[in-house]
Amino acid sequence: MRIDLHTHSSVSDGTDTPAQLLTAARAAGLDVVALTDHDTTAGWAQAADARPAGLTVVPGMELSCRWFPADAPPISVHLLAYLFDPLHPAFAAERARLRDERLGRAERIVAALAADGYPVLWEELVARAAGGVVGRPHVAGALVRAGVVGSVEEAFATLLHHRSPYYVAKADTDVREGIALVRAAGGVPVFAHGLATARGRTVGDEALAAMATAGMLGLEVDHPDHTDAQRAHLRALAADLGLLVTGSSDYHGTNKRTPIGACTTDPEQFERLLAAGTGTPALRG
Repeated sequence: MRIDLHTHSSVSDGTDTPAQLLTAARAAGLDVVALTDHDTTAGWAQAADARPAGLTVVPGMELSCRWFPADAPPISVHLLAYLFDPLHPAFAAERARLRDERLGRAERIVAALAADGYPVLWEELVARAAGGVVGRPHVAGALVRAGVVGSVEEAFATLLHHRSPYYVAKADTDVREGIALVRAAGGVPVFAHGLATARGRTVGDEALAAMATAGMLGLEVDHPDHTDAQRAHLRALAADLGLLVTGSSDYHGTNKRTPIGACTTDPEQFERLLAAGTGTPALRG
């Protein structure tokens, strides 16, 4: 079995619709794919309707979080959540708050760019999002289309970088609170790309152990942004902490160069994940 447990559609910051993403998954020879858009489950119904025969779809989400060290500024982290009940009141309320944060942040970034003469229009970005939440990747795409930068990667490395004057922070969820919410909703919380240093500051082993104590159930180990040494370290840490191990592409369509199915999850680990989720079942192929 080939299993990819981290992908994004146009509902958040990917370029494929949920239906197109599933088609791409099947064409890549995947047997299982998880849809994990940022802070939203809006693509779940579309994925369920479009699921091709033979493909199992895992309902999921990537939750924007923060780790708060005792002696340093907060660190941005991401928590993958699988198989949770989307109607759980507390978790639904927190997701709504995060979507509002993401939308307001993007609107402020666009306003600042436009004020300095960059050709980006908020109304155009909202229309292109087609009901999804506008985020920085949508802004990056607009800058590419306008010829300001040559690629989405260049946009993030320059105008949208966290040290850029156009950067706007957002109030993400404390990761331990996020873990508790996912578990309360019957879901499976897995820490995403934990050693991806190219993305910025990362947390250490003590923080990951504290998250495991708080109820985190897995680590995303095999990820395109992890080196072989980082994967080996995380795999050993997962074994020490009794956590399940996942692998995935973090596919974003043409917004990133990594193809769907670039990294995959071991079937035995996938069965552990399925057994731990009680909120919403996987859509079996």
